[in-house]
Amino acid sequence: MTSSLAWRREYDAAIRDPQAFWQKQANNLPWLRPPKHILKHDANGTPRWFAGGLTNTSWLAIDRHCDDGRGADTALVYDSPVTGVVESLNFDELKAQVSRAAGMLQGLSVGQGDRVVIYMPMILETIVSMLACARLGAIHSVVFGGFAAPELAARIDDATPKVLLAASCGIEFDNVIPYMPMIEEALALARFPPECCVIKQREACLATLVRPRDLDWDEAMAAAPCVGFTPVDATDPLYILYTSGTTGRPKGVLRDTGGHAVALNYSMSAVYDTHPGEVFWAASDVGWVVGHSYIAYAPLIRGCTSILYEGKPVRTPDAGAFWRVIEDHRVKTFFAAPTAFRAVRKEDPEASLLARYDIASLAHLFVAGERLDPSTFHWLSEHLPVSVIDHWWQTESGWPICANPAGLGLVDAKPGSVSLPVPGFDLRVVDDEGVECEPGTTGNIVLQPPLPPGNLYSVWGDHSRYLQAYWSSFEGLYLTGDGGFRDEDGYVYIMGRTDDVMNVAGHRLSSGEMEEVIAAHPAVAECAVVGRRDETRGQVPLAVIVLKDGINIDAETLAGEVIVSVRASIGAFAYLREVKIVPRLPKTRSGKVLRHLLRKIADGDDWQLPATIEDARVVDELLAAL
Repeated sequence: MTSSLAWRREYDAAIRDPQAFWQKQANNLPWLRPPKHILKHDANGTPRWFAGGLTNTSWLAIDRHCDDGRGADTALVYDSPVTGVVESLNFDELKAQVSRAAGMLQGLSVGQGDRVVIYMPMILETIVSMLACARLGAIHSVVFGGFAAPELAARIDDATPKVLLAASCGIEFDNVIPYMPMIEEALALARFPPECCVIKQREACLATLVRPRDLDWDEAMAAAPCVGFTPVDATDPLYILYTSGTTGRPKGVLRDTGGHAVALNYSMSAVYDTHPGEVFWAASDVGWVVGHSYIAYAPLIRGCTSILYEGKPVRTPDAGAFWRVIEDHRVKTFFAAPTAFRAVRKEDPEASLLARYDIASLAHLFVAGERLDPSTFHWLSEHLPVSVIDHWWQTESGWPICANPAGLGLVDAKPGSVSLPVPGFDLRVVDDEGVECEPGTTGNIVLQPPLPPGNLYSVWGDHSRYLQAYWSSFEGLYLTGDGGFRDEDGYVYIMGRTDDVMNVAGHRLSSGEMEEVIAAHPAVAECAVVGRRDETRGQVPLAVIVLKDGINIDAETLAGEVIVSVRASIGAFAYLREVKIVPRLPKTRSGKVLRHLLRKIADGDDWQLPATIEDARVVDELLAAL
């Protein structure tokens, strides 16, 4: 295997004796009280890390740096080309804001274990809100600002928050998106709406507040006291982050406090090679796991400067936006999705805008969120003077499962591969019977327990769903839901989801959720949604519809109405643009829709007729329609 000696040493140590390995990593962080147990099983039989240890994520990310004499060092940089604002906070200033926001929440009866839903765009108040919840031991659930009202309502009902923290609007390119209409609709739809909403008013669009339910963020902050942090057990929950599953109902991934901090701190060193005082930029959104892990938490826990960017890779103002931010803020480590670079390449294929900027500070470029196609890898490698590192992880893992470990010595990169498993992840590839595959053979990617710290340990309010979704397919193995293979050198190749989840521009979307919306149309008898390969977004949804008998509606009208419904129910980022009417759907004899076959036909890939198909003639109908 082509690997660094440091990676091999770390990986073997983590697999051979996980408790000794993670105790060593835990010792790299201070504790309010050291853990009593490095690994202990809870009442559900789930392995839990660092039980009995007392800590607080807000304290780890802010206070302890201030106590160590680093209060004047820059903690957060807010760079917003859509508003023309650039603002920075040092650790002392961030502590003041977070402790006051915690005081505001405490005044609204929010305490340890209570939930707070955060519906905000990429503004400083979003990070402050997350850290303020952590300071109190409250559980935050950030909902991406692009989600439509029904999605926000579903998350409110599942989390049952005491308070909703929101902004008056978001800004996409030059479009101002008012949040208050969506909030009002969500509160009307929700069965368990919070009694209080705190709204950060933005100049681009001022919201009309409904008193006494709604409070103005600035007014509430001005009246709030600063409060200290609440010591919490390492196994106490930090946040809920909802992710699309194979059904229409999102799963609330539950993350703990201590294991999360230890894993993220380790990843900043071993994977990202970024250290205290250096600048880390993840060009993502806090509504997704990347924003949680590598904007709000990991850089600050590590003592780095984190960049909060309210903009896009293009049109803010042009395809040189990324390079400008790297130069302005002396970014060392940059992390973005392949989709972003495909957009940059489309507008600036020769990377001519790059010559305008000095990006000498940049040491590493990481990409994740979807498959890095070889052409984009080669384009980046050709134009950038740094290593381009593809890596793979999930909402559920919270940090990288596979990567080329910059902090342990880079290995030889192979285009199309996410390189090697990160120390702590015992990765296997198995066939549908659970038998380990030979090198080069595609199968199901699974993980051998115990999962390392930082991974989910349950689904909020539904542990049986956690067991069913992740542990029921292969006895004793964790199912990632992704398929792929390992080559003869052990390198991992991720080929895509094995379930009904699509990856649209890095956004994980449920086919089932979209199908529920489409099936509600009065003309639709049956439907199926699959992810169709797309050069820019990785995948885009394709809706295949069977009409009810006797319905007379033209395809263009139906497509327009279905697209509007999906946009209203899920959000514009779902990016449904293609709707096809077919006589029937391909099914097994037991009635299961063969989405895998649909996807291959839609992509023009080689396919084989399944032995279980109900009627082979349906394939000819699909080929004609698609």
